[in-house]
Amino acid sequence: MNILALDLGTSSVRGLVLDADARPLPGALARRRVRLTVGDDGAGTLDARRYLACFVECLDELSAAGHLRGVELVATSAQWHSVLPLDAAGEPLGPVLTWLDTRPEPPAGVTGPADAAAFHQRTGAWWHRCYWSVRLPWLRDRAGSTVARFTGLVEYVFAELLTQAPMSVSQASGTGMLDLSTLGWDEEARALAGVEPGELPELAPAGWRGRLRPGPARRWPDLAGAGWATPVGDGAASNVGSGCVDAGHAAVTVGTSAAVRLLQRMPAHAPLPPLPHQLWRYRVDHDHVVTGAAYSSGGNLFAWANRELRLPSGAALDAALAQIPPGGGRPANVRFGGDRPPGRAPAGSGELRGLGFGTSSVEILAGLMAGLCELVADDLALLEHTVDRTVEVVLGGGAVAASPWWRQAFAARLAPRTVAHQRNPEIGATGAALLASGRVDDAVALGGIGRTDDHPSPTTSAGGGRPYPS
Repeated sequence: MNILALDLGTSSVRGLVLDADARPLPGALARRRVRLTVGDDGAGTLDARRYLACFVECLDELSAAGHLRGVELVATSAQWHSVLPLDAAGEPLGPVLTWLDTRPEPPAGVTGPADAAAFHQRTGAWWHRCYWSVRLPWLRDRAGSTVARFTGLVEYVFAELLTQAPMSVSQASGTGMLDLSTLGWDEEARALAGVEPGELPELAPAGWRGRLRPGPARRWPDLAGAGWATPVGDGAASNVGSGCVDAGHAAVTVGTSAAVRLLQRMPAHAPLPPLPHQLWRYRVDHDHVVTGAAYSSGGNLFAWANRELRLPSGAALDAALAQIPPGGGRPANVRFGGDRPPGRAPAGSGELRGLGFGTSSVEILAGLMAGLCELVADDLALLEHTVDRTVEVVLGGGAVAASPWWRQAFAARLAPRTVAHQRNPEIGATGAALLASGRVDDAVALGGIGRTDDHPSPTTSAGGGRPYPS
């Protein structure tokens, strides 16, 4: 049995084919970059129709090359927090709001949950601009037409292809409106959002499998009999793909953005342990949760520095960074994109300090990298308090895969903890495949974890390419 693993991210759409043991088949990868529209006003949006077109192009490419033959299961890692208003015909009434968008504000006169602490314990989230309880009324006011219902980006894409496209409990938890214990929409969150039950997506039961509609099945006949598993939030999938599937191992993932997370088994309807105010908690599936913190900055820090600071490239950049001690560089506040919840700093809150006429662009880059390490270290300590133990850390994601210096900076800041590096660049897709095939416990045995200082950076590889991929 082969598995088609999809990764529906903020900066790209990817599809790759894995064997039954979640190992990539040679050459069976298709990728399309997507255009994230970012504005000085805090906007962070995607065009839903164009995103769908990129997704279709990936499937067409894999199909044309014969890579979809033998695929029996489709697994998906998808961005959390996205939301899209639809009209009665299911057409978008504007762009997709992504996690990066900091514009939504609560309606005038609405004061939030009656008991903010209890709301946080039930939903794992806060009454915050990142979540649907604030986003939906804000979007409704700006839609320009009557909103029939709201959906996430992955549900919009799947609704165009499958006979049904319910929302997984994992994706629903990312809305901040799911009761994590009962696995139903939280009534107080729904009231704050000002929506009726029919305006929210249907929730998928455990074990749900989707099927292609007749038209798409004719277009991709090799997928006509495949079962489509419910999508899992990208952070949860990355934990599994990193092999961090117990309370003793935390995943630090740096792609476009970054996060630190701890996965634990907590079946539906079982009592949930107390959640510190500074941390969120989302569902992985009906049997597991992931607890952690996220940041709007990650590989996008390098992208900004590379664009604006005229950094050296390739071996020259590696050599220049090697002259700076791990964790060195100029002090920086890396909140360029604002805070992720529960913080409320707006986009444009980043700072660079200690600059002089002798400051180099590489010193600024190193300071940005070290600044993210500091944020992660603080929240990792909070996570450890929830399990009353020191954890081991596994670094993953395209940005740290491309930078030995960044891996070493994390290892230095997180010491004396053991810090390893997951070499697999497709941890989200791999994790989604393991979840869909019911093999979460096998993630630890997959291998691919090495030292934080091994492997040359892709910036030095022949053929060039974009360094520090997301």
